[in-house]
Amino acid sequence: MPDSQARRLREILLLFLKLGLTAFGGPAAHIAIMHDEVVVRRNWLTDAEFLDLVGATNLIPGPNSTEMAIHIGFLRAGWPGLILSGACFILPAVGLVMGLAWVYVRYGSTPQAEWLLYGIKPVVIAIILQALWMLGRKAIKGLFLAVVGLSVAVLYFLGINEILLLVVGGLVVMVGSNLLRLGSLRSNAKGLVFIPAMVDWKWLAFPNLAAATFSLPLMFLTFLKIGAILYGSGYVLLAFLHSDFVVRHAWLTNQQLLDAVAIGQVTPGPVFTTATFIGYLLAGVPGALLATLGIFLPAFIFVAVSNPLIPKIRNSVWLRGLLDGVNAASLGLMAAVTWTLGRSSIFDQLTILIAVASMILLLKYKINSTWLIIGGMLIGFFLHGI
Repeated sequence: MPDSQARRLREILLLFLKLGLTAFGGPAAHIAIMHDEVVVRRNWLTDAEFLDLVGATNLIPGPNSTEMAIHIGFLRAGWPGLILSGACFILPAVGLVMGLAWVYVRYGSTPQAEWLLYGIKPVVIAIILQALWMLGRKAIKGLFLAVVGLSVAVLYFLGINEILLLVVGGLVVMVGSNLLRLGSLRSNAKGLVFIPAMVDWKWLAFPNLAAATFSLPLMFLTFLKIGAILYGSGYVLLAFLHSDFVVRHAWLTNQQLLDAVAIGQVTPGPVFTTATFIGYLLAGVPGALLATLGIFLPAFIFVAVSNPLIPKIRNSVWLRGLLDGVNAASLGLMAAVTWTLGRSSIFDQLTILIAVASMILLLKYKINSTWLIIGGMLIGFFLHGI
């Protein structure tokens, strides 16, 4: 291996291990940190090149900040860089989450651990609401998109499959926005009404497997499916986890799902390592490793395929419309699941106070969400745990 390639791989390893251990705050914060590291400090990319990568990650499913890491590694050192950058960004968080999962399995049912999570859960709801607010201001660009997002939230409560909602939401906005752009909306408006009916959604409607017997292959395939089709913020992951693991298979309770999200928030790195925690709860270390592999594997594949196509994707008017629709639908799913989870997390005066204070600190004072998680943990412990 040439010295320059070996040096680049060593730089990638050191940078993304550091980010995997220190990058708190979610995808937006991760991407901002990456910009500082690879554009400002190291000059690996120009601003324009970095923005192209950001646009590409928004056009493909999967965890945005992880895909940014993989893109950067690919551009810097080819195929070895693609694998190394993604692995180094993911694995530190996986190790931390597995350690916390081990503690949770052994002590999670004790009064002390329950009260710790009692204080964390309302903070998690506040963090998700903040993400909804921030993302909504950028994604909902008009009344049409607002109606799509609201419709998706209502249809989710009516039991419509979340994958179908994302697909139809994206198609409706793509077709509608381009008809408007071409000046032919009036003559074609009747066709829009029938778009959902024309979609053969049966292949997306999974059978009712409530209380299904657990199996590692089925768990792996479920996480692989989620990693392959999930658009939007990592918080949209909640909608898919709730539908598959709580409702469809009944492998988790609502409380366990919230605990998984809460513990995932304490650790740096990708939000998708919530899958690691769930896998450990269901099947120990093998479950954690398979869950992690399943949910992250599609990101590596999508980056490898899409990276050479970035200029064409960025200039495609049709794909921009599709992305707008998928983002609006994703926000609708986030809102629906946040309502469901919030009802089991905010139920007395103290949890209401914690949630409201967290929202104020997040929106007005820009406090890092990690500190709020730790604060909620300490409040629960000192008020009720001792």
